[in-house]
Amino acid sequence: MNWKAVFTIAKKDIKEARQNKSVWLPVLIVPLIFVVIMPVGLILGVSSATGAVGNPMNDPDFAVFLEKMPEFMSKLINGMDSVQSSIVLLLGYLFAPFFLILPLMFSTVIASESFAGERERKTIEALLYTPATDTELLMGKVMAGFIPAVLITLGSFVMYILVVNGAAYPVMGRIWFPLPSWYALILWVSPAISLLGIAATVLISARVQTFMGAYQSSASLVLLVLVLLAGQATGVVYLSVAVSLLIGAGIFAIDAILMYYAVRTFNRDKLLASAA
Repeated sequence: MNWKAVFTIAKKDIKEARQNKSVWLPVLIVPLIFVVIMPVGLILGVSSATGAVGNPMNDPDFAVFLEKMPEFMSKLINGMDSVQSSIVLLLGYLFAPFFLILPLMFSTVIASESFAGERERKTIEALLYTPATDTELLMGKVMAGFIPAVLITLGSFVMYILVVNGAAYPVMGRIWFPLPSWYALILWVSPAISLLGIAATVLISARVQTFMGAYQSSASLVLLVLVLLAGQATGVVYLSVAVSLLIGAGIFAIDAILMYYAVRTFNRDKLLASAA
């Protein structure tokens, strides 16, 4: 495989994605919500709550989570008051699956720009006649979504560390975040779910006519994140380091299957016919 050709295609796609308002606008807005507004709002809300009624630790719905909480989490909040415990549990654990929406959204919105975006701009014919092989062309599209998604997610994680520690410092009195489970989440599960979104979206965008059609079709992947969120909130699963490693390995296995299928089914002639 000619990786120079792969990254040339990826570079071209990334440049075109930056010029599309429908692509870069969500990339700016969503991190602002998940990385700044929601964490700061939760910290201020918990810190300013007065009495037992206002504290999440005394919420009957939260009781299920507390009852099933594993030992490693109990040890983490041991010795903390109710406000500190609430911040650690909410932003350190329950909020973790929300963060997976970022790489999934970044990867799918950029990948949707791949073949579907080329059709809208009437440039797919010239691209398909390039000397790059089918596999190189497909991998270029994958890299165009994967590289920005991983980099933006890492940047958002760094910002989340600064925001959470800064906003909670008056209450916590120390730097408490990130927790060990987040490293596996960001460095292992996040790339896996980014690749999942890209593989599925590239397959979809090669068959639909518009960018928005491809993006909307791939939006159902967010259900995977919601399942993790519901599982953790109800005590069915906890994103510990070991669990995150297992989840990431499972998603990477699915990625491999989808990528194999994508390479096997990719056909330039069909794409040219559909673009005509």
